[in-house]
Amino acid sequence: MGRDVFEASPAARAVFEEADEAISASIRTSLSKLCFEGPEDELRRTEIQQPAILTTSIALLRALEEELGSLEPAFVGGHSLGEYSALVAAGALGFEDAVRTVNLRGRLMQDAVAEGRGAMAAVMGVAPDVVSDACRQAAHETGLVVTPANFNSPQQTVIAGDAAGVEAACLQARELGAKKTVPLPVSAPFHCTLMKPAAEKLEIELGRLVFSEAVPPLITNVEAEPNADASRMPALLREQVTAPVRFSDMVARMKALGVDQFLEVGPGRVLSGLIARIERRARRANFASFADLDEVREFVAGTVSE
Repeated sequence: MGRDVFEASPAARAVFEEADEAISASIRTSLSKLCFEGPEDELRRTEIQQPAILTTSIALLRALEEELGSLEPAFVGGHSLGEYSALVAAGALGFEDAVRTVNLRGRLMQDAVAEGRGAMAAVMGVAPDVVSDACRQAAHETGLVVTPANFNSPQQTVIAGDAAGVEAACLQARELGAKKTVPLPVSAPFHCTLMKPAAEKLEIELGRLVFSEAVPPLITNVEAEPNADASRMPALLREQVTAPVRFSDMVARMKALGVDQFLEVGPGRVLSGLIARIERRARRANFASFADLDEVREFVAGTVSE
């Protein structure tokens, strides 16, 4: 992950080197070595995965800026962990602070719930309010935690909580018309109240960070509204740990604010796929590897000409 951009771009290489210097002592190895060589099971540990994805995303962004100059988007946004990448992109948070924080965030989220207690599942083919009803019913019947965690699109909602509660909610959702429910291979039940211990500990670290005004504004996970105010960022990031990611509302809000072109920067193409389901007419492009440069160059040139 990220090797091609590391080899092609001095700016990207500097990002990986900064990440290595920032957290090598914490993770007891080289982050860039793990990204490029694995092993995959080590890279999937959330305390490693979170800084690895952040670092690769920012390395890709810096390489793109190196090639194309300033991109000047109207807004930035990210999904869960991606909100930290968006804050760095907007100049609201320094990269070194961000990579240290998400390394800690991953460790705290992993440790918040005993292994095997929690679960997450994707519910597909029904509206979010139906999924919310299924979760409420399952929580009432079982006495366990289960709530929506990610509102990904009008027809896909991820739920999280106690494993038996998630299983009961999936059954209830299918009875209410869901086409499919899919258990997710995650290490912890993110974005639900079981993450409260992680949020409380992360809040201490967030209080130590220096935030700046976001230019451009960030569309937040918690509120799905623009925020540029540095003073509000720690509280929003703390709440994000236990609150659902309102990605569908975020995209709809950007659309209402006049956005109809979205550039996803980072490993993978998941968000572009979700955007296609939320706003079918929106133009989309991905910069997931250096091989995407020509396509993104044409996309950015098109946004300028239009």
